[in-house]
Amino acid sequence: MKQKMLFAAMLVIAAVLGFVGFTQSSKKSLAAASSQNQTAINDTREERHKAREARRAERLAEYEKFMDSIVLARNFKFIPQSMEQQPAGTPRQLYNPNYELSVWDTEVDICLPYIKGVTPPYRFVLLNYTLPEVSHYLTEQTHEGWTVSFSSSLFSATDYNFSLAIYSSSGSATLTISSTWYPDVQYNGSIVSIN
Repeated sequence: MKQKMLFAAMLVIAAVLGFVGFTQSSKKSLAAASSQNQTAINDTREERHKAREARRAERLAEYEKFMDSIVLARNFKFIPQSMEQQPAGTPRQLYNPNYELSVWDTEVDICLPYIKGVTPPYRFVLLNYTLPEVSHYLTEQTHEGWTVSFSSSLFSATDYNFSLAIYSSSGSATLTISSTWYPDVQYNGSIVSIN
């Protein structure tokens, strides 16, 4: 009888030890499987991130090429969003959608507010001209995009010099109009294609 009890006890101990070993083995297997799943999820997420970054880089490069092409083709429009008399005038926001400077081929259209006057009080005027041609039209590439410059008398006795700094990556631009008689006026805005 003692032998049977001893044998039964040994069977119970063996079963318990086997169950504990099986449980620990199962936990290790589950942990390994979970780790593999997490690694696979991280790898997939990383691949998606890299694919999105590559698509964004491609779109940005295409946009820069587009900006370069419209500047070189002389087929663009500058749309001002603010203006300021230099060197320390008060910035003014421009909301009128009719304000623009358009360049196509040899022709330049100008419809921009401008500040005239040698001493205060300065007065606002509208530069509203269609110029069949301008003098000294020059396009120079910079490390950020382009500088387009030209001059015109605007049918007056004063020469006006226009300098447009174009930033190809952002499509933004800064136009400076200078003349012999008046302080410079600077405009900040964007460049778009003329359709």
